[in-house]
Amino acid sequence: MNTPSTAVSPGIWGFIAFFVLAIALWLLMRNMNARMRRMSYRAQERQQEAEAEVAGRLAGEDDGPVAGEQPPGAGPGAGQEPGSPGAPGGPGVPGAPGARPSQR
Repeated sequence: MNTPSTAVSPGIWGFIAFFVLAIALWLLMRNMNARMRRMSYRAQERQQEAEAEVAGRLAGEDDGPVAGEQPPGAGPGAGQEPGSPGAPGGPGVPGAPGARPSQR
C-alpha cells in the first residue's frame, strides 16, 4: 500500500515564512490604523470649522453691515465674469483678496 508519510513537515523555513508574513501584516495594520485615526481627526476639524463658519455667518447677518465694509456686489470686480483676472475668486495674485487658496 501507498500511505502518505506523516514525517513530512514545513520545517524551519515554513515557520520563518509564516513569521515574516505575520510581522508584515502587523506593520500594515498599524500603519492603516494611524492613517484612519488621522483622517478622523481631520474630518472632525473640518466639521468644527464649518459649524463655526455657519455660526459666524448667522451672527453676522443679525448685526448688519460692519463699518467700512462694502455691500455685496459693490466692490472691484463687480459685474465681471467669474474666473476673469479681476473677479473675486478668479485667477489672480496668490494671497490677494479673492484669490483661491492652493490645494495640497
